[in-house]
Amino acid sequence: MARILTKRNVSGKKLRVNASCPLPKLFQRRTNGFVGFYRDWESYKNGFGNLEGDFWLGNEYLNKLTEQGYYILRIDMWDFENNHRYAIYNTFVVKNERSGYKLEVAGYTGNAGNSLGVHNGYRFSTRDRNNDVYRGNCSEMFKGGWWYSGCYVSNLNGRYLKGTDTIGVTWKHWKGFSSMKATRMMIRRA
Repeated sequence: MARILTKRNVSGKKLRVNASCPLPKLFQRRTNGFVGFYRDWESYKNGFGNLEGDFWLGNEYLNKLTEQGYYILRIDMWDFENNHRYAIYNTFVVKNERSGYKLEVAGYTGNAGNSLGVHNGYRFSTRDRNNDVYRGNCSEMFKGGWWYSGCYVSNLNGRYLKGTDTIGVTWKHWKGFSSMKATRMMIRRA
């Protein structure tokens, strides 16, 4: 039997997603910088942006999906020369809000390097909710919402920039602190 999750997009329209469907579900996309990702806890909880463009689906939604069973995460990244890299994690879970939307990620394969693995076990942080272990607020310093540790090796929700800057959309094992042109994160049932 299909399990249907309902979510409202930024314009208030109801979206229905079949959570039992084996097709990949896109939950993050960055392509052009028109949507800012330096946001508060409620924005990351409920999601923001436009599903046709740049967006974050929402941590509450990710929790509801991934608590149902085993999920695989695929991250695709492109630099400004249109080179492509990917990372796949055979385990991906976002815990509930009480846990701080704690990340569980393991089983890396791919050609981008394991820049998300360092964030395993950490809680999500935003500019108004500092859950990292660093003495400062990583979200404020690096201008995004993410599973910051002390502070990051990946920051795919950082500020959209071209060039090298620590506040950009970064994946350290591939491009160091050079910002990405485009990213997408998607999950599917294992």
